[in-house]
Amino acid sequence: MMDAIVCRNLLFGYDAKPVLWNVNITIPEGDFVCIVGPNGSGKTTLLKIALGLLKPTSGTIEVFGQRPERSRGRIGYVPQHPQLDPLFPVSAMDVVLMGRLGRARSWGAWGSSDREQAVRALDEVGIADKAGHHFNSLSGGQKQRVLIARALAGEPDLLLLDEPTAGLDAHIEEGFYRLLQELNQRLTIMLVSHDLGFVSGFVRTVVCVGKEVVVHPTSAITGQVIADLYGSDMRLVRHDHRCSHDGQDQNGHES
Repeated sequence: MMDAIVCRNLLFGYDAKPVLWNVNITIPEGDFVCIVGPNGSGKTTLLKIALGLLKPTSGTIEVFGQRPERSRGRIGYVPQHPQLDPLFPVSAMDVVLMGRLGRARSWGAWGSSDREQAVRALDEVGIADKAGHHFNSLSGGQKQRVLIARALAGEPDLLLLDEPTAGLDAHIEEGFYRLLQELNQRLTIMLVSHDLGFVSGFVRTVVCVGKEVVVHPTSAITGQVIADLYGSDMRLVRHDHRCSHDGQDQNGHES
């Protein structure tokens, strides 16, 4: 196995104002990572750098041993706010087929292999029966599953998600994370979330983005770590989880 993402001395800023600096992290292939931090700390920026949409001011980042733009075909991305016109008559299948762009032939209608892959992706996220439904008629949780299916249709090895459960009810959120946990059996997953107390029951590694970027196994996240990151007292609810360092099951607790 190789490392999925490696950042070395990475610095990035907007208009000469540093947002990320001295970032040194290594995400091994097969990891399930949650990125947390205050608003404006650079969480989404870090995802965009991994996608090759932004370039570091200095330092380096490699995705599967290459520059991000060369590995983009191995990355699936689920944005926080998808740019889809709610009035446009597009079905769930149409949305998922968008994930085949770049892999499909450059002309003509979608091929049978593209449609087969889209159906497999919808089936994997549990909503193959919604393929013909208008995207805007779906519930919030179903829309998010369609967007994950769109990313899966491109046959990625790395899945990046930017606050994928924002606005979802708690019971839907849990089912969503369980889906990601299943996908993690074959994919490296990195997601941005503010709900560390909830997601800690599913992820293996936490990347804290604040004044500096620090990587912790989930078992090392304490109330003090969160207070240092957000600058205030936070209540952290811990769930059963697996420590990424030793692979042993640990009993969670509430602090």
